[in-house]
Amino acid sequence: MCTVFLSLATAGLSPAQAVAGDCGDAAALVQQAYPKARKSADGASLTLEPHTSIAQTLRDGDTPFGLVCKVWPAHDELLLVAVPLLDSSQSSDDRHVGDIELLVVDRDSLQLRQRLLQPDLMTDDAIAIREIEFDTGHYGLAPGITAFGLRIEMANHSQPNPFSETDLRLYAVDGNDLRVVLAGMIVAGSGGEGDTNCAGSFHSTQVTLTMGRAIHHGYHDIHVAERSDTDNPFPDANGECQSHPGKSTGHTYRLRYDGKRYPVPAALNALEP
Repeated sequence: MCTVFLSLATAGLSPAQAVAGDCGDAAALVQQAYPKARKSADGASLTLEPHTSIAQTLRDGDTPFGLVCKVWPAHDELLLVAVPLLDSSQSSDDRHVGDIELLVVDRDSLQLRQRLLQPDLMTDDAIAIREIEFDTGHYGLAPGITAFGLRIEMANHSQPNPFSETDLRLYAVDGNDLRVVLAGMIVAGSGGEGDTNCAGSFHSTQVTLTMGRAIHHGYHDIHVAERSDTDNPFPDANGECQSHPGKSTGHTYRLRYDGKRYPVPAALNALEP
């Protein structure tokens, strides 16, 4: 995964080469996908509509609002691109409102193969977006059909009540279209409550996915294993903070394709923007 912040020349969209990892010439890629894009008045972004922009820089240095690109190993002639589209009329330093558009692009020609707009995936608030990355694990849904994933990590800034969550969405190419086959599912998370020094009660969850052999509506089942751990740290007699982990627990789920999507278990439903 690479995150690229577009570097444009002073006039129009004539860029210097914006080369970084899988994104390659990022500015040329954006020009191809968004031929009507123009440099904003302040030079900080590309304006696609009066209030829609692609940011060029990180806010506070830790939130990726630039392009995210990755070569798709299952089809290594193709490049996967996630383009954050921010609504500048509603976004601020503390809150962002926007979408993500996913592109499947020919690596050599930059010709666009498929695209899919995902509304509100760049919308955050107290729970802020920390990272966006592609998951190109081998999700072999059916002969000739391999899905790819998009993971979005979100977290708050609270020390006494920390919270984080990573959500996964799976997408498959269907002819000339790109479509969602698995909506937001939690694949990692943590949280709890503490005194900011040591004592507290905390929990974490990790989820793994594997493809099953059984088939429903033409697609293989997906096996999901969830593991949850707890920890209740507190100071010992010398004032040293000691971890006191609890017993790990686990749950398993089998996701069966219903002809349109894989329904997500209620316990693993992702946060809604």
